[in-house]
Amino acid sequence: MVLFALLFTSQMIASTASAEPAKVLGARLGVYPDYTRFVIDLDQEVDFTYFLLPDPYRIIIDMPEIDWNAPPGKVTSGGGLISGLRYGLFKPGTFRVVLDVAQPSLVSKIFALPPGGGKPNRLVVDLKPTQREAFLTASRQSMEAYSARSRNDTSATEQSVDVAVQSGRGGDEKPLIAIDAGHGGVDPGAIGVGNVYEKDLTLAAARQLAETLTASGRYRVLLTRDKDVFLKLRQRVDIARKNNADLFISLHADSIGNPKHRGASVYTLSENASDKEAAALASKENKADVIAGIDLSDENTLVQSILIDLAQRETMNLSATLAANMVTQLAQSIELQRRTHRFAGFAVLKAPDIPSALFEMGYLSNATDAKLLQSPAHRKKIAEAVMRAIDIYFEKHKF
Repeated sequence: MVLFALLFTSQMIASTASAEPAKVLGARLGVYPDYTRFVIDLDQEVDFTYFLLPDPYRIIIDMPEIDWNAPPGKVTSGGGLISGLRYGLFKPGTFRVVLDVAQPSLVSKIFALPPGGGKPNRLVVDLKPTQREAFLTASRQSMEAYSARSRNDTSATEQSVDVAVQSGRGGDEKPLIAIDAGHGGVDPGAIGVGNVYEKDLTLAAARQLAETLTASGRYRVLLTRDKDVFLKLRQRVDIARKNNADLFISLHADSIGNPKHRGASVYTLSENASDKEAAALASKENKADVIAGIDLSDENTLVQSILIDLAQRETMNLSATLAANMVTQLAQSIELQRRTHRFAGFAVLKAPDIPSALFEMGYLSNATDAKLLQSPAHRKKIAEAVMRAIDIYFEKHKF
């Protein structure tokens, strides 16, 4: 037997239940000749459900909100049949673990073990290799069972995200700026130098931008998420539209193969990508729902690839104006890429009636950018530059 230790960054998730949430004490992966075993150690027994998703092959395990209290470290690349692992708050009340599998694999056993022999409560998952057709059959059956449980469990329906509109001084007749902290919950985004998570930095930057805009007294602000929780891409857009936001700014911090590559950039929507890197980034960001274990097989094709119609042209032009303002103001404060304003088909920018921009604040694969983005002073500098850009936008386009 080959035994791999899985170490995870400690992530404390607040429980909405009255009882104390279960705590994860550790996790480990055992690779055997004919199967792979994944074990989570907990301080108490937890309920769980699971299902399988293809393309890419994934095993999804849901349980009530828990405290992930494993030793600090990094999410490893797995071993045996498991090629990767993610975990986090999927929605209020549900914590999700996603096992990426390198080939079609079935859950041969999944069971809970009580404390014994000096060991705590354990959730054990055994995987064995199979053929694609068998995986697809098992996936379909598991999804049917999962959907049936969801229909009988009101807590399992898609969450209605409560968002608070923060108002500055002087009343509410002011522009509403929607600030979207990229990734979250089970979707960590990029994992950079020093094991920093994109989802944590985008949330910190979003809070700083919200604070800066609110303090000015000129704007109301709306955070699509204000905690470490997963949101579907279309939910982010829906939140902005349902609240009649006047601008939408999505914050991100990518990673790239070249660790020397650094600097910020601003993206707006286009039918055609401005360059290969922009196209690749949009493709990666648009897979956030897949990363979080969302089944997209039943999604309306029109929703998946929203066509840019004539009604959206004016919004695209206004988005480009906002982006140009951001580039000009950010250039006075932080390092930018040479081609700073880029274009691609980001799903999160496809609101037809809200000027939108996606701001890549830097590269977490670069040590300098990663260190700066962890600095509150640097995030404040970014927020002030973005606010100046918004000021200029509304000077030209009166609210």
